[in-house]
Amino acid sequence: MRRSIFAACACTIAVVGLGAVPGTSSAAVSGQDVTFMNSAHQGNMAEIAAGEDAQRHGGSSCVKDVGAMLVRDHKKLDAALSDLAEKEGVTLAADVTPEQEAELKSLQSKAGGDGYDKAWLAAQENAHKKTLLVIDAEIQRGQDPDVQAAAREARPVVSAHLDMVRGGQCHHG
Repeated sequence: MRRSIFAACACTIAVVGLGAVPGTSSAAVSGQDVTFMNSAHQGNMAEIAAGEDAQRHGGSSCVKDVGAMLVRDHKKLDAALSDLAEKEGVTLAADVTPEQEAELKSLQSKAGGDGYDKAWLAAQENAHKKTLLVIDAEIQRGQDPDVQAAAREARPVVSAHLDMVRGGQCHHG
């Protein structure tokens, strides 16, 4: 999990074809639902890695605190999603996307410098905006009621995270 970060939606493009891969889902789960579950799972893994990285390298207590919150919240979301995927017969992606991996490496290159916190917050803002698009697509176009419910449950969490990092500022308090 620690291999990557953010861009929960960058994975959307990479995962779009998973619905057509034999063995990734039961017949009852649509391609949209499988795409959402994989995108959300990869996003959760990326956010957990991002949060852990912020706790290690963040310069401000706010960035470290938000990082800890991301770890806690995305572990909880991912546990529920993993249970749902198992119930639905969906095999989730094992790793984050190459884009998420590259984002983490880029941020880690700023560790110890003055620009880390600002870059981390900006990356989180971007990732959470993209994640909301993925969530909204599932809510609107998903076919499995349980998967749609998972998206609806995740939306306020992701929205709250976005509010904390919006504008490259730390608004945690």
